[in-house]
Amino acid sequence: MHRQKRRKMDTDSINMEEKVDESLYSRQLYVMGHEAQRNLQASSLLVIGLGGLGVEVAKNTILAGVKKVVLFDPTPTTSWDLGGNFYLSEDDLNSSVSKAQLCQPKLAELNPYVDVTVATASTLQKDDVLNTSKGSTCVIVTIPLSTETLFALNELCREEGSKLVYALTMGLFGQVFCDFGGKFEVNDKNGEQPLAGMLEAIVVEEFEGGKLGLACKVLEDQGRHGLENGDHVRFSKVKHEMLNDEATFPVNVTGPFTFTIDVDVGMAKDDVVATQGYFTEVKQTEEFSHRSLKEVIEAPSHEELILTDFAKFDMPGKLHGVFGVVRDFFDKHGRLPTKEDIPDTTPGEDIDKDILEKMCAGSRAILSPMCALIGGIAGQECLKALSKKFTPIGGFLYLDSLECLPDDVNGDDMESSSLTPRHDSQKLVFGASNVEKLMELKYFLVGAGAIGCEMLKNWAMMGVATHPEKGRVFITDMDRIEKSNLSRQFLFRNKDIGSFKSDCAANAAKAINNGMNVTSWQLKLDSSTTDTFSDEFYFALNGVCTALDNVEARLFVDSKCVFYQLPMLESGTLGTKGNTQVVVPHVTENYGAQRDPPEKSIPVCTLKNFPNQIAHTLQWARDYFEGVFFQGAEDVNNYLHGTSENKTETLSNVQSYLVTNRPRTYEDCVRHTRLAFQNLFNNQILQLLHNFPADQVTSTGQPFWSGSKRCPNAVTFDVDGTCEQGLRNAFNFLVSGSNLLASVYGITGKSWAEEDYFRSVLEEVIVPDFAPADGVKIATTTEEAEQSAAGGVDGDEAEAKAILDTLPQPSELAGFRLNPIEFDKDIDLHMQFVTACSNLRAMNYSIPTEDLHVSRGIVGRIIPAIATTTALVTGLVCLELYKITFLKEPKIDVFKSAFLNLAVPFVTLSEPTAPASTKCIVKGKEWNWTAWDCIDVDLGRDVTLREFMDYFKTEYNLEISMLSQGVSIIYSFFANKQKIKERMDMPMSQVVQTVGKVTLPESQMFLVLEVICNDVDNEDDEVEVPYVKYRFKY
Repeated sequence: MHRQKRRKMDTDSINMEEKVDESLYSRQLYVMGHEAQRNLQASSLLVIGLGGLGVEVAKNTILAGVKKVVLFDPTPTTSWDLGGNFYLSEDDLNSSVSKAQLCQPKLAELNPYVDVTVATASTLQKDDVLNTSKGSTCVIVTIPLSTETLFALNELCREEGSKLVYALTMGLFGQVFCDFGGKFEVNDKNGEQPLAGMLEAIVVEEFEGGKLGLACKVLEDQGRHGLENGDHVRFSKVKHEMLNDEATFPVNVTGPFTFTIDVDVGMAKDDVVATQGYFTEVKQTEEFSHRSLKEVIEAPSHEELILTDFAKFDMPGKLHGVFGVVRDFFDKHGRLPTKEDIPDTTPGEDIDKDILEKMCAGSRAILSPMCALIGGIAGQECLKALSKKFTPIGGFLYLDSLECLPDDVNGDDMESSSLTPRHDSQKLVFGASNVEKLMELKYFLVGAGAIGCEMLKNWAMMGVATHPEKGRVFITDMDRIEKSNLSRQFLFRNKDIGSFKSDCAANAAKAINNGMNVTSWQLKLDSSTTDTFSDEFYFALNGVCTALDNVEARLFVDSKCVFYQLPMLESGTLGTKGNTQVVVPHVTENYGAQRDPPEKSIPVCTLKNFPNQIAHTLQWARDYFEGVFFQGAEDVNNYLHGTSENKTETLSNVQSYLVTNRPRTYEDCVRHTRLAFQNLFNNQILQLLHNFPADQVTSTGQPFWSGSKRCPNAVTFDVDGTCEQGLRNAFNFLVSGSNLLASVYGITGKSWAEEDYFRSVLEEVIVPDFAPADGVKIATTTEEAEQSAAGGVDGDEAEAKAILDTLPQPSELAGFRLNPIEFDKDIDLHMQFVTACSNLRAMNYSIPTEDLHVSRGIVGRIIPAIATTTALVTGLVCLELYKITFLKEPKIDVFKSAFLNLAVPFVTLSEPTAPASTKCIVKGKEWNWTAWDCIDVDLGRDVTLREFMDYFKTEYNLEISMLSQGVSIIYSFFANKQKIKERMDMPMSQVVQTVGKVTLPESQMFLVLEVICNDVDNEDDEVEVPYVKYRFKY
């Protein structure tokens, strides 16, 4: 006990001192949080086994920032290891150096903050395992060990307070087990953002038994509160001292918009405590209790065998039994079984013989996709043990992907002149002939970020596109590498910062497997790059894999896959959440068949005058940044280039930047920023309150400042003033704003450390008194705001001319240009300004402020990311690639889409959705067509419009009443007869170019046409048919 307590004390002291590198862990911090990250940075992990699974776990945890990772595997490299360990090569097969020693230098490169060492023990015998494991915060076993050793290790971990994770892959099977002891406290069980909302009213209510408490009602137009009984909340900006401190209160939910708290504030029943304010959920520590490995192996409960595939309800129990048989064989023989020595089972044991045979046949095989999948799950469990965040697995999680096995698989099919020892694992499971199919693949990978890096690593290990003539991977990604990428995009290093992702990822993949053929581009995938991504390009592909971070790009790729009849492998992550979707032509629905509703935008009037959430003030601050430091400078440069729009608003901007407010020195920048503060956070607020006083009522007698409208108050400039986050917002606004303005004008700035300088300049700034004006119109609705914006853009021509006359001629400023600054969430100076600006406006409206990290996430719309989830989804995707490549005419039930949340933990595989069909009658026959179908018109030449329409009559008995291409109608029954007559004998491509006033790209071979048609025999019967794919070039 004394040792445990001492170790905890040491950890806590380190946690307080450990600094988190936000520039490196930026995206991960939105998953883990600072407290959990500090816990990671004070912990040690022992990884036992450096095969494919072990190196995956080590990679994921090192990227996450564990303080120390010890690698323990004294065994030499085997050909089986080459199936999954991306840091070993065929040159290592004859080396006497251990796997751990070979992997250590490359793993250490992943994160300079992590101490990666090799254990000194020379065997994997029990005594060496136990001695090496002592003192570790967490131990993960990734290779088969004797049951005796496992049980002894588990017992040691329990005695020391260490955590044990036991994970294995055997061919297409995998398992993860966790024992974090009888009492494991978690600070946040699910990782969801704390629930928060705006209160409409808090009223004293009499509870049962006459006791007084508080009834709270949230604003209904902001949605349900989402709380559950027993959740704890904290209040802020509530005008009552008992509810505005750090106290938290358990809630009793009384409805979707109401809850009560058991607290007496000393007021009478029905008294109104507050009419506005905010509540925020406070996550509570939860305790989990695990049973030992021995207990769960011998007598697992239903809850300790976690279901992952709804189509296989009995599979967890079956796999538990089969893994047990294999474990017994290993104990007896010291090795894994093969198909030649399938172990006998004890009479009466409920063991699935078919599953046992398949596991034994491939037990030695280390497959990269399974290592990525299980390594993602097991790696996250290690992070849970070290960080005390998220719910750990309670028992065994089993996974299998037997659907990958080809119908013609032959375990004897091991010989091939083109295959090397690297392929032994895949040959054992799938046969040499199927492995060769992987080598010949041509795949297009769209995106080289986190998912793209993991995908390329898996493909390199699988031998994808390694055939010297037939295979190739194409990658495109326009982005360059930033420091924040390095915590999860593991193919990149510090030296790569600033380089193109696609090039570096391609080179790194070839370093893993020098036989991989990769072509990289930095091209955007849209209509502007059809010369590169042409019809010919897509015809040569076997499929497309997306590694994108936005829906619009995915939909564009999806449209290409539908048109060219290509499989699409889609995946995405959001922190610990992930999903995969396999799209197979004519088998599953396409990606675009289901769409999420668009995000709601913030109303203009809310942004301008009535914010009530920090997201509103952040968006307002970002808009201000763009207007002052980018758009204004752009307007000036356009004027100096002679390309300016002579609109009043634009010219007024130019006048301000070049004449009335042009700074000549840094002192001018400081003065300008101080006056900007006064206008934004004082004068504008006083004007708003002049128009709508605090006691204003509406025409219905309701207070104007109620509900979501928060009555503002002016903020006085205080260089030393702080908000609840401890930030000096006025000072930060002054320094960052002055430096940004100086940068726009090419003036040298100053640092925060030169505070005395800023104070001295401030003493000289004269701030004019402000008196609110009458007659100023302020929009109170979105409609009024839009009308005001529309009416005030152009202004009066005479006014514009008057402004123009005051401006210096461009020739007078030859060579002078401003430096427009585009907002970048990853540049601290930009975020310091936006955060300060947002917080000051939040203080105007009594909205809770936020720190720079949270503000960066909101205003930058940062997608939380962590390496474990990324590894997992790419492993799942690559299992689907096996199926697409190996299976002949597969049915939908062999494919799996996945939804997962590693925080809970929850992993579920399910059958994809079949494509929806549309019924029509063509030539008397029923045709149920889907989005994958089209009318393919290939007549060997570019036919005329007349021939095209005659073809429809002859081939389909359909009369075309309207024909369009894109937005152009090239034929319709109601169109001008003379124009139609002129078009009828033109080639189709000429008609399209003439009507649409476009030039078709030289590489384009097809036109996509939409038709409205009727049955020839029944003109009143409109027939709904799919689009027409017309080939005009050969």
